[in-house]
Amino acid sequence: MKLIIERAALLKSLGHVQSVVERRNTIPILSNVRLDASKSALSLNATDMDIEIAESTAAEVSKGGATTVSAHTLYDIVRKLPDGAQVEVTSSADGGQIALAAGRSRFNLACLPVEDFPAMADGDLGHTFKLAAADLRGLIDRTRFAISTEETRYYLNGIYLHAAKSEKVAVLRAVATDGHRLARVELPLPEGAAGMPGVIVPRKAVIEVRKLIEETEGDISISLSDSKIRFGFDNVTLTSKLIDGTFPDYERVIPIGNDKVLEAERKPLFDAVDRVSAISSEKSRSIKMNCEKGMITLSASSPEAGSAVEEVEAQYGAGHLEIGFNSRYLLEILSQIEGEAARFTMADAASPTVIRDVADASAIYVLMPMRV
Repeated sequence: MKLIIERAALLKSLGHVQSVVERRNTIPILSNVRLDASKSALSLNATDMDIEIAESTAAEVSKGGATTVSAHTLYDIVRKLPDGAQVEVTSSADGGQIALAAGRSRFNLACLPVEDFPAMADGDLGHTFKLAAADLRGLIDRTRFAISTEETRYYLNGIYLHAAKSEKVAVLRAVATDGHRLARVELPLPEGAAGMPGVIVPRKAVIEVRKLIEETEGDISISLSDSKIRFGFDNVTLTSKLIDGTFPDYERVIPIGNDKVLEAERKPLFDAVDRVSAISSEKSRSIKMNCEKGMITLSASSPEAGSAVEEVEAQYGAGHLEIGFNSRYLLEILSQIEGEAARFTMADAASPTVIRDVADASAIYVLMPMRV
């Protein structure tokens, strides 16, 4: 194998694929990235056996071939090369080493046989549809903060993606919950998604996809089956196993009878919660909301730090209500609201509260109160 590639192009592709490679691997081949050179492109491939990322980038290939080399070592070397460098990559005749040359720098890296590199079985991904990159970013950003990190409830360690009906309109719905808060976001159902199985996309796949599509403007092709999902765009594909479990019936958690409605401007409320929460104890992060006519009084206290109180104007006409929340959870929900105002629909101090963006009906957030 012999090729020349621009440092910037190689660094970008390596940055994408190496992030799925675990730093500590008991299986040496999983620490490596597979390099395939053919015609006028270099293909890079990395996997941890649950997720696989493949990307191809333009290169001047004078001799085709394939090898595998340590992903993190190669990435660190290319990252430290000067801007604008042309990187020459040559594999040894026996395939045991790869040589990198750029300017006056020379590196020789050990390789492992390409035959040992695992390939994720494709299988039949029977449902395919497209989503605009901005829509997929929105689905992920507005739900991923609620993904559970509790490994025992593994079926909550991802985003539940499924087709549903909302007021007789077909929608694609993304849901995440950790038992303390729930986020549900929906979009009009894309063509081709009808009949898709409900799938739980693992947290790591969600994080990697979000990084990959950060600057993408086109459509993302999504293909899935009961056990796998694939995201494809430009010259990149990410394939991931799905969580094999049953997502709970989240509809039962979303209250429909809450009769106390409060509306407040999002930014002043966010800032006030942020300030008052500086006093709340690190362990509970609790904050109290006193809802009176036209006003919310936020308060927090802790034996170590003292106490804090702040008033925020609000539209509220129901009876007096005192309710406690985890301030971090409340701030995370408020930060997802893009409109001017947030609407809280409450029942009492012990029942789940529904929070919405007044200007956007496509997202619902549910937050369990705390005793304070």
